[in-house]
Amino acid sequence: MSMDNSKEKMDWATKRIIVAMFMAMIVDGIDLQMLALALPSIMKELHLSNLSGGSIGTWTLAGMGCGGIFGGWLADRAGRVRVCFVNIIMFAAATACIAFCNTYWQIVLFRFISGCGIGAVYGICMTLVSEYVPTKWRATALGTMQGGWSLGYCIAGIMSSYILPAYGWRALFLASIVPGTISVALMLGTKDAPSYLAARDATLRSGVRRNEYARMWADKSVRHTFIAWCFASITLQFGYYGANVWLPSFLVKDLGVNLKNAGWFIASTYGAMVLGKSMSGYLGDKFGRRVVWLFAGIGSAVVLPSMVHYATAGNVALLLILVGLLCGAPYGVNGAYMSESFPTAIRGTCLATAHNVGRIGAMSAPLMIGAVSAGYSIGFGIALLGISYLLCGLIPPIFIREKIFDPKSVEESTLQPEETDLEVGRPVDLSTTQ
Repeated sequence: MSMDNSKEKMDWATKRIIVAMFMAMIVDGIDLQMLALALPSIMKELHLSNLSGGSIGTWTLAGMGCGGIFGGWLADRAGRVRVCFVNIIMFAAATACIAFCNTYWQIVLFRFISGCGIGAVYGICMTLVSEYVPTKWRATALGTMQGGWSLGYCIAGIMSSYILPAYGWRALFLASIVPGTISVALMLGTKDAPSYLAARDATLRSGVRRNEYARMWADKSVRHTFIAWCFASITLQFGYYGANVWLPSFLVKDLGVNLKNAGWFIASTYGAMVLGKSMSGYLGDKFGRRVVWLFAGIGSAVVLPSMVHYATAGNVALLLILVGLLCGAPYGVNGAYMSESFPTAIRGTCLATAHNVGRIGAMSAPLMIGAVSAGYSIGFGIALLGISYLLCGLIPPIFIREKIFDPKSVEESTLQPEETDLEVGRPVDLSTTQ
């Protein structure tokens, strides 16, 4: 069965969801980057060691993993909009509470809670937008939304440059209430997509409520796709977060760039990522998800070691723009490619779990580069990330077909459980819809 939705238009509800989720991703990025920017001030005031200061980031990642997995599962059970709404309030409030913390463990507690909300919102945003936007524009919309994450990093940098020197780190965390409130306001009155509501109603009518993880594992094709996405997520996050964490140190320690210029160079890299993610999403709609993913992965595998080899204090700013364009590009097509890999009734569970399994890579890459830098250099460690990006670029195109399911389809979501193990129909090849 195939479906032609190439002439389908985006209505006001769809556009509103895109804007709301774009803002949610900006808030996600702001929240995550705030800790990195405020950490030196926090450590100084509370007299924390480097180990204790660094562990706050680890607790944040742990919260993101827990919240991401649980939030995706809960979104399948209770609805995407409701769970996203609650989690935005949760992480914005928890982040603001850090402004009143006076001990290490108080910060750890609220940072873990905040991380849970950040992780949940990220996966739910991708799921919700994919179920609203027609296939023709899905990758473009999700790629642009992913750019909101990087834009949030830039905004956090601007906020910190004005707030930290004048008012201190507590005011910076308290200011998180403003973008969080805007995001929540945009979500008021929004509803879950018709395809999700149809899948939920079909499940309720059947009287069968199998665990989402059991249903995922019971279907061989879905299970294999899920495992492939887990490996792809690990390799992608290994390369992406390894570079993000260590690039500032590479600039300062290996190239001798001063701190002020290093900050601007990193900001330009994030700015390029916004453009790279949006462009890869657009190209994913034009030429296919697999082709763009492959190009972005291999391109990143080439550009990282090349940047390290050729970089000087004079030319690294330009090279980092290229790094930003390519290394963020897989995320631009990631949302559409992944969301179309899983059926509606278990999409949130599969997508969020696969993405958050990838945090194994996010947590291990900085450690690997740190170990390598002890014997060689930070630049050498960053160059090795090209291997991870190469594997990332190859896994989905080889093992995962694109457009297996249509997240927007109501028809596919209304089949009864006796007709299919997954209650949402067999895979639908949408390759002819473009």
